[in-house]
Amino acid sequence: MAKTAIVTGAGTGVGRAVARALLDAGYGVALAGRRIEALEETAHGHGEALAVATDVADEKAVADLFTSAKARFGQIDLLFNNAGLVAPAVPFDEIDADIWRMVIDVNLTGAFLCAREAFRHMKAQSPRGGRIINNGSISAHVPRPNSAPYTASKHAVTGLTRSLSLDGRPFDIVCGQIDIGNAATPMTAGMKDGVLQPDLSRKPEPTMDVANVAGAVLYMDSLPLDANVLFMTVMANQMPFVGRG
Repeated sequence: MAKTAIVTGAGTGVGRAVARALLDAGYGVALAGRRIEALEETAHGHGEALAVATDVADEKAVADLFTSAKARFGQIDLLFNNAGLVAPAVPFDEIDADIWRMVIDVNLTGAFLCAREAFRHMKAQSPRGGRIINNGSISAHVPRPNSAPYTASKHAVTGLTRSLSLDGRPFDIVCGQIDIGNAATPMTAGMKDGVLQPDLSRKPEPTMDVANVAGAVLYMDSLPLDANVLFMTVMANQMPFVGRG
């Protein structure tokens, strides 16, 4: 039987690349995101795609997403918890509290709500179990300047990953995290013009093909449920990560 997946933030960037790779590999995939038009673009040409407009920070919307996926595909084997926001890069003392809450709501609370719903379905279905892959970030290890909301949210996602990997063990629910550095997406398009560095200079940074991320997610989910990639970092090799600062 073909495997099934839910991908959040599937309308653009990493989410789109991963969703299309899963569809090309024969998965049935529920595509979640705020804009149905973007989801339908991701789904174009793939009969096993289900587009569901979803605000991952809304508890009912997340429950409806999983109910729709279950009704369409019969089971849920994989959640790629990818939806996320970045905040404007401003000095710490100028961060707007509403922006902080918005980033935390999507990046952390949204990841929690989707993981919780996946956990409930995977625990109850037969055969039992499944895999949750959280999209962390290089910022889950080291921050960029003026990135406190995003960085704090991604450090928290790492804690969520560790807790899920432990709490899921009795139910064959496996959780891992992929930390991505400089995948070439619309979000990173400006890197060629310069990125703020720890010394507050601006320098261009290399990017890598987002297909590398999609391949990594496919590998992580290719493992049986008695094995896990707990953390994987996939990055542009020459980006300033090792030794940053």
